[in-house]
Amino acid sequence: MSASTAPNLIAAVSERRQWDRLMELAKLGAITGADGSPGVNRPCLSPLDREARRLMIGWAEGLGLSVTVDEIGNLFFRHEGTEAEAAPVLTGSHMDSQPNGGRFDGIWGVVAGLEAVQAIREAGVSTRRPIEVVAWTNEEGGRFAPGCMGSMAWAHFKPANAWDEVRDLEGVTFRQALDEHRAAEADLARRPLGGKPFAYLEAHIEQGPLLEAEGIDIGVVTGIQGSRWFIVEITGETAHAGTSPVSTRRDAVQDMVRAVTALNALMTDPTDVLRFTVGQVEVFPNTSNTVADRVRFTIDFRHPDKELLITNGDAIEPTIRSAVKGCDVVVTERFHALPVEFDALVVDAVEDAATAQGLSSRRMPSGAFHDAQFMVPICPAGMVFVPSRNGVSHNPAEYSSPSQLAAGARVLAAALAELANR
Repeated sequence: MSASTAPNLIAAVSERRQWDRLMELAKLGAITGADGSPGVNRPCLSPLDREARRLMIGWAEGLGLSVTVDEIGNLFFRHEGTEAEAAPVLTGSHMDSQPNGGRFDGIWGVVAGLEAVQAIREAGVSTRRPIEVVAWTNEEGGRFAPGCMGSMAWAHFKPANAWDEVRDLEGVTFRQALDEHRAAEADLARRPLGGKPFAYLEAHIEQGPLLEAEGIDIGVVTGIQGSRWFIVEITGETAHAGTSPVSTRRDAVQDMVRAVTALNALMTDPTDVLRFTVGQVEVFPNTSNTVADRVRFTIDFRHPDKELLITNGDAIEPTIRSAVKGCDVVVTERFHALPVEFDALVVDAVEDAATAQGLSSRRMPSGAFHDAQFMVPICPAGMVFVPSRNGVSHNPAEYSSPSQLAAGARVLAAALAELANR
């Protein structure tokens, strides 16, 4: 089924309804950015997260969708097909945000999935396969690292208890937060972890500048670049800043500077394709007149080429060890996902839906990782992108317009209907 054969489906997608839902959700954890932009800080497995989920649950139940949750907190809304036993088509994204996040990253994919299903139902479009909208647990990794825990556990990329001892900045473990969360949602029907859907399609804002710069309506995502995340801990010795000779110090901060300088050299890329980020630094004891005895910092390394990702990623630890002078070093890799390519079945469905609606599109990879990455070994997967203003994301200034988001939801609805009738 395409948009050309079901114009009533496209008309049933409501720009206003989708936007109103997004703005209602944006009130939960609302913050104001440095430039006055409205943003969101809604950590996963927090009371705000649960409040947002209850809003979504209310809307889904109001449509007659069944609601279930699995052992790691992934939340599902199910629209039944004419063949209940057929493998479902899955769509969705995440509801948690970065601490200084925007109103659209992740959450639009869940809202768009619900909007698409509502349009399918209101247009009277019959689907052979069920369609399930999913909100994955902890995609961002803002409170508990790494991200994508819910989709990784669901896809059996990692066991569901793999992150039990991961702690947030307050010392709360992921297991403690998850147990509290599951108790608060004890009224929801439980489902097993995992499954075998027919296809997965995730809608997301681009989080980059290409679509806006080229005046293109829809990004047809062809794959996701690989990512490797590390935690580095450098341990030296505390000393008095006024009396300790510099030559005898085991200064953790100075060795961190040497390590990062060496890593910058390792990660130099004239093509500007490679992504290397030191995003979080903790210094102990963190006083102005004391030589630091311990520094912990994070590394986020990404590249679309598998071999380069492996080679440079494996060089991170020896590069650090060669750079430091007097301190001990522990390097821990906490996330490793190789680049993936999306299946032509889903990629073509997205492109065909955009073309049928007269929308411009371009095929493109995703620089950011998404839950869709972990669906690739399970079923044909893909993504729909819409433009992001100035390419800004993970920032309150993040913005996509109501009309851009509506265009994305219409493409999503048509592609889902097509896939669900195969």
